Amino acid sequence: MTAIDDLRAALAAHRRRGARIGFVPTMGSLHEGHLALVDRARADADVVVMSIFVNPLQFAAHEDFGRYPRDAAGDAAKAASRGVDILWTPTVDALTPPEDRYVPVRVVPTLDPPRWEAAARPGHFTGVLTIVAKLFHIVQPDVAVFGQKDVQQLTLVRAMVRGLDIPVQVIAAPTSRDADGLALSSRNAYLDADERRSALALSRALAAVQLGFAGGLRDAARLEACGRAVLSRTPAAEVDYLAVVEPQRLEPVAEAVDGTIVMVAARVGRTRLLDNVVLSSGG
Repeated sequence: MTAIDDLRAALAAHRRRGARIGFVPTMGSLHEGHLALVDRARADADVVVMSIFVNPLQFAAHEDFGRYPRDAAGDAAKAASRGVDILWTPTVDALTPPEDRYVPVRVVPTLDPPRWEAAARPGHFTGVLTIVAKLFHIVQPDVAVFGQKDVQQLTLVRAMVRGLDIPVQVIAAPTSRDADGLALSSRNAYLDADERRSALALSRALAAVQLGFAGGLRDAARLEACGRAVLSRTPAAEVDYLAVVEPQRLEPVAEAVDGTIVMVAARVGRTRLLDNVVLSSGG
């Protein structure tokens, strides 16, 4: 299904019978992590809608919009195999109409100062929030599920929902990982065999921080040092940041507690990878 009017008509029929709508927004190139979001949505909804839209607004001119992995037929098969009720694939023109015809409107997060991904990718979250707001307005879901792996996106979507009083419950699903610990991501497809081995430094660094925290270490600088020591052993992973932050605004902390988040971003070859872990004294 592509047309917005067709989607709205289908959802209206489900709502007339009292169905609860769950929503999983994606950029396609589906993997098990995306399908786990479908499972989570199914637990809270009667009808699950998945959107696939590679959002041009969240890519800078030098980034990988043109080569971002796309697999329409494979995505449709995977979505159907997991029981997605409505697969919606809106067009770029539908969600980002030409600006010479309309006054462009954007949802801009107030981040002072910009940190982490907001600093590394100026304008990225404006593009994300603008399209997510449009998706929410069109689908009008009762619940929407996002992955914990993209914790900065998740945090800002929650802030937007609160700030704009959007009537949707945002649910975080745990990060899905391969057996070797690498967080699942569509961009993993860019990695060759050597780069994939180097990419494991991210999850190993987070595991080292968690191990230190479970062992009683609370000083954020020392926890960060545990992770950086692991990353330093993999020169092919060019680290942008490793940070210990609180979960509401993702601001740095001096002391970690249960629920504190450790985020890492690094470039391996041409691929920029993100990962995070929520610290728990239980290990």
